[in-house]
Amino acid sequence: MEQVGREAMDYDVVIVGAGPAGLAAAIRLKQLSPETSVCLLEKGSEVGAHILSGAVIDPIALNELIPDWKEKGAPLNTPVTDDRFYVLGPRGALRLPNALMPPLMGNHGNYAISLGNLCRWLAKEAEALGVEIYPGFAASEVLCREDGSVRGVVAGVMGIARDGSHKPDYQPGMELTGKYVFIAEGVRGSLAKEIIAKFNLSEGHEPQKFGLGMKELWEVRPENHRPGQVTHTMGWPLGTRTGGGSFMYHLEDNLVSVGFVVHLNYTNPWLYPYMEFQRFKHHPLIAEVLQGGRRVAYGARAITEGGLQSVPKLCFPGGALIGCSAGFVNVPRIKGSHNAMKTGMLAAEAAVAALAAGRAGDELSAYEAAYRRSWVYQDLKRVRNVKPMLSKLGLVGGLALGGLDMWLNQLFGVGLGTWKHGKPDYATLKPAAASKPIDYPKPDGVISFDRLTNVAFSATNHEEDEPPHLRLKNAGVPVAINLPNWAEPAQRYCPAGVYEIVEEEGKGPRFQINHQNCVHCKTCDIKDPSQNIVWTVPQGGEGPNYPNM
Repeated sequence: MEQVGREAMDYDVVIVGAGPAGLAAAIRLKQLSPETSVCLLEKGSEVGAHILSGAVIDPIALNELIPDWKEKGAPLNTPVTDDRFYVLGPRGALRLPNALMPPLMGNHGNYAISLGNLCRWLAKEAEALGVEIYPGFAASEVLCREDGSVRGVVAGVMGIARDGSHKPDYQPGMELTGKYVFIAEGVRGSLAKEIIAKFNLSEGHEPQKFGLGMKELWEVRPENHRPGQVTHTMGWPLGTRTGGGSFMYHLEDNLVSVGFVVHLNYTNPWLYPYMEFQRFKHHPLIAEVLQGGRRVAYGARAITEGGLQSVPKLCFPGGALIGCSAGFVNVPRIKGSHNAMKTGMLAAEAAVAALAAGRAGDELSAYEAAYRRSWVYQDLKRVRNVKPMLSKLGLVGGLALGGLDMWLNQLFGVGLGTWKHGKPDYATLKPAAASKPIDYPKPDGVISFDRLTNVAFSATNHEEDEPPHLRLKNAGVPVAINLPNWAEPAQRYCPAGVYEIVEEEGKGPRFQINHQNCVHCKTCDIKDPSQNIVWTVPQGGEGPNYPNM
């Protein structure tokens, strides 16, 4: 292996990822121990650039972290005032009475927000406490001590050409080392994936499950705007066997976020999640809000959906997994930010105690124990069966039994056992020949849009002359295996048009990767049926630049 001379900087705690978990951890570390040195790395061009969420946030963790957040001007400006849940048909909608919904599903006291803007605000709070934040620094490599424990990361490698040569602006990156390293990369992060495998953190746990969330931010006509109205739907256009649903949140300033989630354990390789989202917007319930408005931004992100059964071991020698690197999303509530923040805080508290005792590089077992005593664990425990019930029983059976299970947990603290998830998402596709192709209507350019046009609204940018960050273990697999078996589903499951099958005259089909389009959703790494695509970080600062998402 080539020996690279790099500068090194040493801290007490290094945190990879400036999302809700990483920022909450950094703030809590400094609140408890101002002398503790904390480095926070963010691969986006700025804090918030890669943050994508609905989002309706439960402020429970923020109340604990910064009790006076209102006085300090946190951007939680739109309290939820109207909470609605519908089951959709092709033209109509059946509203489920709020009284039938378990109280845990209610959004009273929550806020419709831009999670990206909340992270930007939290970053200022963290910097005011002395946290060093480095945006545009992608952590690309895990560093280990001789005993195998994690001691840090390599970040900031720049200027490598597509052929591997060094360009004039080449930078070898830096070694950022710490007594403890927190991995807060979000869903399916490349370092988290490596660490989970290295330390067998998922052993004895159910496989992680995922969804693909796609979102557009709209500025709607004032007469269509209902600040604080929150709408969730299930059913059409996915039907009763494919899991997923939608959200529509009315924010401030005539802004509405509309999004669609497809559970990635779907079985039909002809399913086109992006086009399901686009045709969904033509439902009268949604179209009447968007009509006459304008799309402001678009993005997509994978979501961890495995819940309690799929949370891996949280600590490893030298550090911890926090936030969606481990997966704490409450699936029926479509909420995870509150849990992500709290796990960051719990890890910070364990690290401060360890540092005070003179420890370094060991396992923060107190973090794992604190998680199991926390309201995060209880939040996930109450809804642990909803996802597997929907997967196994479909919409009707899953809603009925999942609702009963949540009520039993709400009233008596017990449920219908603990259901298992079964197969990982990449193993669920049926052969294309045995599946029904789906005819999607052409986008009209007013309410619905083609994929590449929408990607332009994510402000995504990647250097063309760099090694593609989307790598194939075997370049022949897409055409030789995926195409005949599953009609190469990467063409459809990618919400950014990264993957294409190109027919070349006299040569036949060729698999093309347009890595410049990538919005870092990680769906390919999750859903590829051959597990042949590996998502890695590109140069720091690349990818989407989400405004107000």
